[in-house]
Amino acid sequence: MSVFALALAATLVGCGGSDKPATPTPEAQPAAVDLGELKKSAEKVSLVPSPIAMHESLKKAGIDVALDTLVPERNLSFENVPADLAAVKTGVALADALLTVRTAPADKLSARINAVKAGMKVLKTGSDIERTLDDVNQSIATVGTGPRDSIEQEIELLLQVAIPEVSYEAGEQIVPLLQAGAWLEGSNLIASAIVTAGKPEAGTDLLRQGPVCDYFLKYVDIVEKGRPNDPVVGQLRTTLTKLKEISAKPALTIEDVKEVTSQTDGILGML
Repeated sequence: MSVFALALAATLVGCGGSDKPATPTPEAQPAAVDLGELKKSAEKVSLVPSPIAMHESLKKAGIDVALDTLVPERNLSFENVPADLAAVKTGVALADALLTVRTAPADKLSARINAVKAGMKVLKTGSDIERTLDDVNQSIATVGTGPRDSIEQEIELLLQVAIPEVSYEAGEQIVPLLQAGAWLEGSNLIASAIVTAGKPEAGTDLLRQGPVCDYFLKYVDIVEKGRPNDPVVGQLRTTLTKLKEISAKPALTIEDVKEVTSQTDGILGML
């Protein structure tokens, strides 16, 4: 299984307030201080949580909500979009595709794959990635409403190839933005599912995400130095800071869960 489908206890699902991330292994020749720390921390934060693990976690919490029904219609335009914003948008599209691959109507799933393709093109990941995404779309058309386990595996394998390409072509700093987009979208879907099911107690186990918030806030610190008045970056800081505050609570109420939804809606709505 790929690194992007592992260790949800350190990421989106099962990130309880008492969990502590493992100490990253130092590199022989670290990069610039902040980016070097982000690179090492990236190994501890999953890009897109495994649909299997996510669905199992929700079911264990007594929540049986089809995530596809909670994904809003998104117009993720990539025309004249800079690489950093394209990375966030691509992360959102990846999360939408992978987390709904089993239940989404074929046309919607294909549209999400096309959004990923558009984002990857901006990030200059190369023609091989584009062809692979075209193959995924062909598989979607072939399978139709049948089992999609193989498509899920295709997307996860794609990630193993795409992320090194993103780092090489667009720079190491772009990978955390991909992660941020995927993680925020996943957080939004989990919170929405909890609200829909009326089970706020599940938020205590699934939505306390302090270590992950700290990871992304370090990146926000770097971006703000170059773009102190960027409204998207400002909203990202506001969202992450609030989610960190919520994660510190010993138990979450339904209002806390709704606040997670509201905060993530705030940043996702700016994309």
